Amino acid sequence: MANFIKNIVGGDKSSASPAPSADSDFADFAEAPSPAPVPLEAAPLAGTPGAAAAPTARPYTKWYNIHERHSLSEFKAEGVILAAIAVIFTLHYIGTRLNRAKSRAWIKAHAPILTGEFARVGFEDKDPEQLPSEKLIREKSLFEYASYATGRQNVAFMDVKLSLKKRFNPLMTSVETGLGFLFDSFTMPEDSVEAVIYPFDGKEDKIVPGIPGSQELRSKDSKSAYDGFVWAVVNKDKMKQLRDDRYDVSITFTKDNPKLPIWTSVMSESAEITNTLLTDELASAVKQAGDLFDYLIVSDQPLEKPTTIDETAPRKRLYLRYRLPSSDSYENLTPLLSYFIRMSDHLAASAHFRPEVLRKVRSVRDENVKQIQRLAEEEKAEERALERDKAKKAKRDAALSALDAKAQKRYLEKEKEKEMRKAAKKQTVRA
Repeated sequence: MANFIKNIVGGDKSSASPAPSADSDFADFAEAPSPAPVPLEAAPLAGTPGAAAAPTARPYTKWYNIHERHSLSEFKAEGVILAAIAVIFTLHYIGTRLNRAKSRAWIKAHAPILTGEFARVGFEDKDPEQLPSEKLIREKSLFEYASYATGRQNVAFMDVKLSLKKRFNPLMTSVETGLGFLFDSFTMPEDSVEAVIYPFDGKEDKIVPGIPGSQELRSKDSKSAYDGFVWAVVNKDKMKQLRDDRYDVSITFTKDNPKLPIWTSVMSESAEITNTLLTDELASAVKQAGDLFDYLIVSDQPLEKPTTIDETAPRKRLYLRYRLPSSDSYENLTPLLSYFIRMSDHLAASAHFRPEVLRKVRSVRDENVKQIQRLAEEEKAEERALERDKAKKAKRDAALSALDAKAQKRYLEKEKEKEMRKAAKKQTVRA
């Protein structure tokens, strides 16, 4: 029986089999072979047997080539924006260069006159004859340029301002041109120069600093003074605008003069003043300037209508304005600026008029002073009346607060009856 069981379970096998491990739980893993690296085999070539069974590489896509994923047609909006920016910057650059070239052309043409008449020109403390003409003018903005001159007899100093078209912004220039063409209240953009002379008028001792040689100027104080008045030679196209914008020329009378071209007129307070100031040299300079000339004004009144007594004090100024030619040729305009500078000498020598003329000139100013005084007195009267009303109201409120309810009611009823009687009395008087 025992042999039968051994035959069933394989007891007849060789006894040389390995002995079981001491730990029977890990018997299945004890005989597992050790892992070994798999040798790298070359991938079979395409078309050879077994190539289909080899692992395949990552498929090729357009993600790796940006020129295949995108095209220029996708950047149309960006292209339009960049083109617009390029056009704007190009126009800005060209317009700025044109304005600078125009300012340099003006100062180059007038530098000999300025340096010959003034000891200092420009904003640098150097001899102007040793400076290039471009240094005699300063760029305040892309369309405004300024110069300054001082150091001359009868002239404290002179300011010069060039106002040019906004060539760096064609859109704005077009809008301003359209508005100026459609509406009179808007001015057309134009290239112009305005010079303002501040005369000494006998005040050298207050303006000239205490330096060697200034005592000689102080001894000539009386020679630089002249009478105050308003006188102008104006282009008729600018006359209405001047009367609307400036108070000083609005008090003058307009009259044509045979010495001047037909497109200009004289604005003066007296015919004697015109006979003294309108010289043949001035008339010739205006004719030579042509229709580019706008105005030449001699004034002792403010630009805005004075509203206080202090503002009515005379402030003597000389104004010149003309437009710049498109050709940058200033042969016909330099005599005008030259005479304008020397006009202060003519005023100091000849602008002393008879008492009858000065009384006529002062009559308008005195009337304006009286009007200002009358308005000031009326304002003070209104302020005093307002203060009295405030005092009465305060007194009434204090009286009411001291009464009880019944007394306050009687007080208010009496006040109402009193107001009704006053209103009825006024109606009776009006009837």
